[in-house]
Amino acid sequence: MSEASVKLLSRGVETLTDQELLELLLDDGDSERLAGALLSSFEGRLAALGYADIARLRMAAGIGLKRAARIQAAVELGRRVLAARELGPDPIGSSNDVVRIFRPLLTEMKHEECWCLYLNTGNRIVERQRVSQGGVQATVVDHRLVIKRALELLATQIILVHNHPSGAALPSEQDKILTKKIAEAAALFDIRLLDHLIIARGGEYSFRQSGLLQ
Repeated sequence: MSEASVKLLSRGVETLTDQELLELLLDDGDSERLAGALLSSFEGRLAALGYADIARLRMAAGIGLKRAARIQAAVELGRRVLAARELGPDPIGSSNDVVRIFRPLLTEMKHEECWCLYLNTGNRIVERQRVSQGGVQATVVDHRLVIKRALELLATQIILVHNHPSGAALPSEQDKILTKKIAEAAALFDIRLLDHLIIARGGEYSFRQSGLLQ
């Protein structure tokens, strides 16, 4: 049994360093060296490691496909646990609540994704849905599908969230057009677009707080 395993069993998983956690995932006779090399290749940034694809992980320290897949699966599991915890029974009270849900998911992504939260009259989340996945600079959202899903769920309010891989949380003209289009389409069915949030490494942007959404 490795030293990291003994430490986990005797003192608890929360006492392990980042490298020791990686050692357990790599599960190899040379896992200590590989874990150190893997962390170093990402400058010690777990967030960057967590959003690396399989090819990048394999090249980083020569860990091979199986171990790279194991690391990616562990990261995704942790991400889903965190997101599920934030999607609790409590109502959405502010844009900060939405940011807490999506920041772990979107901040380090290398491509744009747009998500929609469907809410009931009590501001409780009925469903969280990815409505678009795009490239580095843009993603295309079909507003008709967003409204269709809201009607299916009997949602009375929706919130849009997307990321900017560039790191700048400022809306593009396309973002403004999309927001206006969805707000107008939703209003036809008495559904309210509560907010459109942009999440990036440099911060977040709220269309409502900025006065671009009434």
